[in-house]
Amino acid sequence: MDRPGALAGLNRRILEAYSRRTIDTLRAALPLRVALPHLEPVLARNVAKETQKDALVIRRAGATLAAGRQPDREALSGLLEATQDIDRAFLAQVGMLPIRIVVPYHEVAPIRMQRIERLFTAACRILGAWCMERGLRAAVQESYPRAELERLLGDLLRLYALETRVLSRSVQLPALLVPLRERIAQSLYESMSDVARRLAGELSVGVFRKKASRRAP
Repeated sequence: MDRPGALAGLNRRILEAYSRRTIDTLRAALPLRVALPHLEPVLARNVAKETQKDALVIRRAGATLAAGRQPDREALSGLLEATQDIDRAFLAQVGMLPIRIVVPYHEVAPIRMQRIERLFTAACRILGAWCMERGLRAAVQESYPRAELERLLGDLLRLYALETRVLSRSVQLPALLVPLRERIAQSLYESMSDVARRLAGELSVGVFRKKASRRAP
C-alpha cells in the first residue's frame, strides 16, 4: 500500500475543504467581496499548488523512514527549492489570467520552511505509527492526542493562510482597489484564520469520534 500517497490524499482533501470554505466566507465579506473576482482564480489554483508541495514533503518523510534515516533537518534538504519549481508552474498558469503576481520569496521562505518542518515531523510520526492492519485513522489517533492534533492542524492551516496573505499582496488589483490592498490582505488572513480554527476543531473531533456500533437485525 502507498501509505505516503494515502496521507497526501487526505491532506489534499483537507486543503480543498479549507479553500472552499474560505471562498464561501469571502463572498459574504466586504471589502473582500469586491476584490474576490481578482482573488478567487488565484485561490483556486493556489490550493492545487499547495497540495503538490505538501505531497513532496509527505513523500520525503516516507522515503526517510523507509531508508532508516534520521528524520532531521538534513532530510529536508532541497525541499524548499523543489517548492519553488512548483511556484514557477503556478505562475505560468496564472499568467494566462488577467492578473499579475510576483512571489516575494524573502517574505515567503521563512513561513514556508516552518510549514515544511511541521508537516514533515507530523508525517514521520503518523507514517511511523501506521500499521498495515490498523489504517490511517488509527495511526493519527496513536500519534496525537485530540487537543494536540487540533493545534497541529490549526497551525498548518494558519501557516497556509500567512503565505496566502503575502501572496495576495502581490496580486495586481484595479486602481480603485489599490489603496485597500493591505486591508484586503489582512481581511483575507483573518477570514482564513477563522475558517482554519473551526475546520481544525471539526477534523480533530471527527478523527476521535467513535464509530457507531452495528446492531444485529
